[in-house]
Amino acid sequence: MTTTAPEASADPDPSWRASVRSRLVPPMPSPAWPGWVGAVALALFAGALRVIGLGRPGQIYFDETYYAKNALSMWVFGYEHESLENADEMLARGNGDIWSGGADFVVHPPLSKWLIGAGDQLWSLLPGTAGVDPEGWRLASAVFGALSVLLLVRIAHRLTRSWLLGCAAGLIMALDGLHFTLSRIAMVDIFLTFFILAGFGCLVLDRDRARERLAAHAERGGGALNWLGMRWWRIAAGLFLGLAVGCKWSALFYLAAFGLLTVAWDYGARRSVAHDRTALRWFAFDAVPAFFQTVGVAVVTYVATWSGWFATAGGYARGWGAAHMPGWLENTPGLVQAPVNGLRSLAHYHSQMYSFHSGLSKSHDYASQPWEWPVMRTPVAFFYSDQPSDCGAADCSTTILSLGTPAVWWLGCVAVVVMLGWWLTYRDWRAGAVLLGVAAGWLPWFAYPERTMFAFYALPALPFVVLAIVLALGLALGAGETRPEYSPWARVAGGVGFGVVLLLVVANFAYLYPVLSAETIPYDSWAQRMWFDTWIYGNGGG
Repeated sequence: MTTTAPEASADPDPSWRASVRSRLVPPMPSPAWPGWVGAVALALFAGALRVIGLGRPGQIYFDETYYAKNALSMWVFGYEHESLENADEMLARGNGDIWSGGADFVVHPPLSKWLIGAGDQLWSLLPGTAGVDPEGWRLASAVFGALSVLLLVRIAHRLTRSWLLGCAAGLIMALDGLHFTLSRIAMVDIFLTFFILAGFGCLVLDRDRARERLAAHAERGGGALNWLGMRWWRIAAGLFLGLAVGCKWSALFYLAAFGLLTVAWDYGARRSVAHDRTALRWFAFDAVPAFFQTVGVAVVTYVATWSGWFATAGGYARGWGAAHMPGWLENTPGLVQAPVNGLRSLAHYHSQMYSFHSGLSKSHDYASQPWEWPVMRTPVAFFYSDQPSDCGAADCSTTILSLGTPAVWWLGCVAVVVMLGWWLTYRDWRAGAVLLGVAAGWLPWFAYPERTMFAFYALPALPFVVLAIVLALGLALGAGETRPEYSPWARVAGGVGFGVVLLLVVANFAYLYPVLSAETIPYDSWAQRMWFDTWIYGNGGG
């Protein structure tokens, strides 16, 4: 909700001036330590949950066949390199000498592969480890998954001004099956989600800092304030969003959405302490700098994620620019030619990557359309084996089903609708931000109905789905920065609902855990957990 200041004057109404801080930037709860203790504890819990059994299965599975090998090659060559046909089997035996041919054509930027490789390098330093191991190429995913839980706790705490709701958000995401499975596989999506969430958190902090400056200025009885100071948190957001794009191009949707969001927040803040020419000041001192602080910083950061490719000569298409040099460039000094040709080569590489993505329409049993993702209609079976094993039954199953916990996603659908109604009715900025985060991770995919897509593409939207749940729970509880007063009975009912939701999430995750974690169980136990045919066969039929 926004409140407009009295008509512009040299000295605004003193009573309005006295309340401006509480309206612009409500105080964080004190003491701060419960929120931090909860965040760290939940991150450790999420990390332990993800690390236990991290080596199952002891082989390359699903898209690890690309990313685990690419990650290893980044630390050997500085770019993605082709590998032998039996490289997957060699890696499973701990043999990392898998290279053949030359540079490999890949279709995602390099940052996540550098991070996966860094985890592998750290794992190899531990006592008792040798060569390459599944735990090594999955370690970074587990770490970033746990860190994303910590981020969400802190962000939810700041949004709601309630450490209880912040911790609830962290617990819910820690126990989501989609987040869990993607934190235990060498793929790009968990890194993408972490950096998007970090960028959003920085913008929330920037919002508070900018409003604190406006509030302090208004309390002093000052007139119009042009410059709100250096926006370091917004610059940090641009950095993190650039890193997100350096993992996967779909982060561009978030860069655009959050760029508009941060300037909209600035405009709302200036209107709350309105003076004449608010729109002009907003455009000149907020919107224009914001473009360079977010988009400009993100572009520079993204190009920097290709440093390994620039620093070596063997990367895919690395020499294209020099081999196709235009006449105007041939007569320039070598100090000019080298960087220009490097950027031209990168642009050519990107055009080929874009052609691949725009033309990707290969059939796949587990491919799905975006409308299916919120209800988890077609999760992806990352791994399945029915080989004989000691599970106490005649037939056994071992599987990794990348399935979001239904209690999270189905309740999340309801919560998003509640947030839409709340935003339309009260223009609550938090509801608007959450809705935008869900939309940026979901709606753009509807523009590509012919493209091959999978349910795990929805992972970046998950933190915002969880935020919608805890904001809705906050409304039920009357906790934090929500409704002002509830009757005692209403608070009791809200508390019961809060507890029931958390218990549902815990119970649902615990029940599904064996089919999320490659635990070998009797076939009948596996079948009981396959609630729908599409969880077994996808859209490929039975």
